[in-house]
Amino acid sequence: MFFSNDPLFRRIKRSTGRAIGDFNLIEEGDRIAIGISGGKDSYTLLHALEALRRKAPIRYELIPVTIDAGFPGFRSDVIKGHLQEHNLDLQVEMTDCHGIIEQKLRPGTSFCAFCARLRRGALYSLADRLNCNKLALGHHLDDFIETLLLNQFYIGRLAAMSPKLLADNGRHTVIRPMVYVEESDISSFSQRYELPVVDCSCPMAGQGDLKRQRMKELVNELAAENPHLRGSILHAMGRVEPRHLLDRTLKQF
Repeated sequence: MFFSNDPLFRRIKRSTGRAIGDFNLIEEGDRIAIGISGGKDSYTLLHALEALRRKAPIRYELIPVTIDAGFPGFRSDVIKGHLQEHNLDLQVEMTDCHGIIEQKLRPGTSFCAFCARLRRGALYSLADRLNCNKLALGHHLDDFIETLLLNQFYIGRLAAMSPKLLADNGRHTVIRPMVYVEESDISSFSQRYELPVVDCSCPMAGQGDLKRQRMKELVNELAAENPHLRGSILHAMGRVEPRHLLDRTLKQF
């Protein structure tokens, strides 16, 4: 990899490797499907995991996969071309998420949330066919923090993401190895090496999740005052003290 000696990439790779060790994300003989959306996060995850795999003391396989949701204009060929430049093969799964959404989306239901569920189901099905026992996703530190705040502010519960979680189907383990990697580092890496970011071509693209965007702005505002904010919140997620909370299922009052 031509960027393997870049200090920025080494920092990303080191943080990813630390998360793998801390949460036992990758084990001997794993066959891991990596969801490649064409965005900066999934590209960065793939390159970090591939660099780590080459020097790992254990044997495991990485299988990059892309779900084509059927939106006109989606350029899976651009993703495939980038991976071929790095001697990696891409599995593309063609779906009709677009048509299903148009037919079955109920009024008032989130377009993006429905699409995400359909894509995730397609990922699980593809992982089954490829005999993968794990699915790696490109969520980073900021995603964990924003999800925590969204759940507190809008749902009324203390929950974020888990770096390692058994899927609802009971067959696959979802891993998020970039839990320690800040989005700013991923953005810098993507821009520095001009990673070919591909738009999903969704008709709702650009509208985004306004609540998540507000959480992102809030974190950036607070981080300007406290540079250690992200690390502090991440540390808090791993240091839960039930006796100082109100959950009656965790504590007898």
